[in-house]
Amino acid sequence: MEILYASLLGSFLLFVIYLLYNHKSSENASVPPGKTGFPVIGETLEFLYAGWKGHSEKFISDRIAKYSSNVFKTSLFGSPFVVFCGVNGHRFLFSNENKLVRVWFPRSIHTIFLQSTETFSTEEAINGRKLIRNLIKPVGLQSHIGLMDTVAHCYFATYWENKDMVLVFPLAKHYTFLLACRLLMSVEDPNLIAILEKPLGFVLKGAFSVPIDLPGTPLNRAIKASSFIQKELLVIIRQRKIDLTKGMASPTQDILSHMLSTSDDNGNFMQEADIANKIFGLLVGSHDNIASVCTSIVKYLAELPEVYQGVFQEQLGIAKSKAPGELLNWEDIQKMKYSWNVACEVMRLESPSPGTFREALTDFTYNGFSIPKGCKIYWNARSTHRNHEFFPEPQKFDPSRFEGSGPPPYAYAPFGGGPRMCPGKELARLEILVFMHHLVNRFRWEKLIPGEKTVYISLANPEKGLPIRLFPHET
Repeated sequence: MEILYASLLGSFLLFVIYLLYNHKSSENASVPPGKTGFPVIGETLEFLYAGWKGHSEKFISDRIAKYSSNVFKTSLFGSPFVVFCGVNGHRFLFSNENKLVRVWFPRSIHTIFLQSTETFSTEEAINGRKLIRNLIKPVGLQSHIGLMDTVAHCYFATYWENKDMVLVFPLAKHYTFLLACRLLMSVEDPNLIAILEKPLGFVLKGAFSVPIDLPGTPLNRAIKASSFIQKELLVIIRQRKIDLTKGMASPTQDILSHMLSTSDDNGNFMQEADIANKIFGLLVGSHDNIASVCTSIVKYLAELPEVYQGVFQEQLGIAKSKAPGELLNWEDIQKMKYSWNVACEVMRLESPSPGTFREALTDFTYNGFSIPKGCKIYWNARSTHRNHEFFPEPQKFDPSRFEGSGPPPYAYAPFGGGPRMCPGKELARLEILVFMHHLVNRFRWEKLIPGEKTVYISLANPEKGLPIRLFPHET
């Protein structure tokens, strides 16, 4: 009996010690350093100002240095955040998606995109994302490369050829929008394309702005633009449903037809409003993100003649291997290795993503800091892209960084990572490489404003739109 009592007493003492230890560990977990700034505005103005000055990464790097921590708190776009930086931060967030964290957006972005967790269930969102990912994965896009080549040929013939000077950024946005309209919805009517494209420029400017919805503010203009575009998309969607019923459209002709014709595992089809929202998101991503990358490529190729020459020789070899009128195909894209390394280095220096948001699903401790359930988290790839620890001489343009196995895991993340990696990554790669192919095979060029600054208004944006003088190749 004494042995039993001793055993029970020992077990009780161990249990008490366990509770005390865990209570002490919980007390030792501290709140991340930092400040939240002014009410509502927070540190949004400092965040935006760093971008306007052309050094968006300084907002993060300055705070990492100030607090001696890769985790700090701030307040942006009307919400308090904890910012996770560095490779470990990326690894933690990407590997704990839907376990410890889930995607989250500030109220301003929800309002603009007219989608929230209250309107669409998590299951619906996951099913919709799975469908989009299946439609725009490499095997599904291979059959569209010829169409991209045809659109690019007409685009350069119309907007670049026989021009002495062009303004690159607006032209790049038009290129990506033309492709998006064709690939997503088979829209070719220039009047309809113009109607959809004109208000699109307001969207991202409003999404990453001071969260004040008053007439004339960026957020207010973005909300109006979003509402207008999605109403136009609903008209297109309803007409396509009629055309599919009458056999005037194919269920496989584009992404819109696939969305209307494909059900989830439970036999449910996507709602019209949900399809309009998904198409709208893809249009915004292609219009701004990919155009930003294409513009930055033009900039760096103008500044670095040896890099231009490497891309030109690679693309010229591919062009010479084609018969007259023969379109680009998947095998040609696979040969564009140096060109893609150049594009990757451009995205390292001028990331197409302004960062994304997460929300803690439960209490957890990270890096010694207590992160409570419901806490909003922000991460930005620029915290590693210019870090000398992962990229020696980080300011140097060096495409060879992407040869072989490339950068260290989680150090390079222009498209995010984990389950939430941008589903349009492969579409972006194809659009960028087709753009580079046509551009360098037609022209060399020079910048008209040699010291033109790149500002970050949500994305990398040349301050004056990147005007260049064209020099057509002799034929």
